[in-house]
Amino acid sequence: MTDIYMDWEFLEDGQSIEPISVGLVADDGREYYAVNADMPMKRIAKHDWLMANVVPRLPRLYGEARMHYAGRRNPLALDRFHPAVKRRGQIAVEVHEFITQEPDPALWAWYAAFDHVCLAWLFGPMAKLPEGIPKRTGDLKQEAVRLGNPRVPEQVGPVHHALHDARHDRDIARFLLEYAASLGGRDV
Repeated sequence: MTDIYMDWEFLEDGQSIEPISVGLVADDGREYYAVNADMPMKRIAKHDWLMANVVPRLPRLYGEARMHYAGRRNPLALDRFHPAVKRRGQIAVEVHEFITQEPDPALWAWYAAFDHVCLAWLFGPMAKLPEGIPKRTGDLKQEAVRLGNPRVPEQVGPVHHALHDARHDRDIARFLLEYAASLGGRDV
């Protein structure tokens, strides 16, 4: 089994979940990071929390060029030439390949329900989850609560950057495994 830690940044408005960025970190050392070039920029630009916490972590243009891309207004000033910025369909293919590269992957996230729904919606209706993608994601927060809610390590690096958050999820999982062992073997 390969454990994969994931984090998604997304716009959720009660009608849909639109991925902004994704970070995946496998316990075998592989990492994946992508930013959705097809994100609904105008809707995100109206979301104060995303603009203050997520958008500054994305690859962005600077100087006068930041105001326009190919003659169109870019409210996020997203650097569409950055290698992490990809079309949603390409991200779906690459995420599927990353997760299914090893047999029997297990997905993990902090407050996993949100991340799992975002993952599923990347591929369309949740009932159409592709072969090889787990139908559930283990919840690290739930595991922490089960173990008595120990204080988990603080994140190193920017918060709300999907790849840094996924790395932090891996660090939390490692901490919880050690903590469980110190309690006499109650596994995560």
